[in-house]
Amino acid sequence: MPKMKTHKGAAKRFRRTARGKWKFAHAYNNHYFERKSPAQKRRLERPAYVDSADRKRVERLLPYGEK
Repeated sequence: MPKMKTHKGAAKRFRRTARGKWKFAHAYNNHYFERKSPAQKRRLERPAYVDSADRKRVERLLPYGEK
């Protein structure tokens, strides 16, 4: 069998944690912070993890568990 190819776009966006979850960066977290509420900015600070419903899709894109 040939090797499976890693989806390079997904490899740049997702990282696997030590416990096997997939972590990614929040959207809306680059600029225009003066018009965002303090509550929204606090939520954007917190880590974001892939939902269990989407986990299979991410793992198919990253067959070797990109780190």
